[in-house]
Amino acid sequence: QVQLVESGGGLVQPGGSLRLSCAASGSILYINTMGWYRQAPGKGREWIATITSSESTNYADSVKGRFTISRDNAKNTVYLQMNSLKPEDTAVYYCNADGIGYTPSTGTKAFGSWGQGTQVTVSS
Repeated sequence: QVQLVESGGGLVQPGGSLRLSCAASGSILYINTMGWYRQAPGKGREWIATITSSESTNYADSVKGRFTISRDNAKNTVYLQMNSLKPEDTAVYYCNADGIGYTPSTGTKAFGSWGQGTQVTVSS
């Protein structure tokens, strides 16, 4: 029932920047951790960054110093600011969130959801 939708992907040149957004919707009581992952062609899904409810962040070494994860709790949205992009950053980027949702019939329940992904292509 909780849905995540990524946006902001596109085609950029090496050294360029993109800002990805991921908005969660549904009957959400609480979002704990939100994160970003990516999957390049022929590769497995790779963890990029996570941010907790207290806004503590962690980054993969491959993006540390270049990418910044942030969140807006009022909007149930997580962002990924991507700077100094490299061709090897080309991938489909996915967001993830876990927390507590609500349904009238069952009450509260834990959820863990993924977005559909957004394509990021870094090429000259």
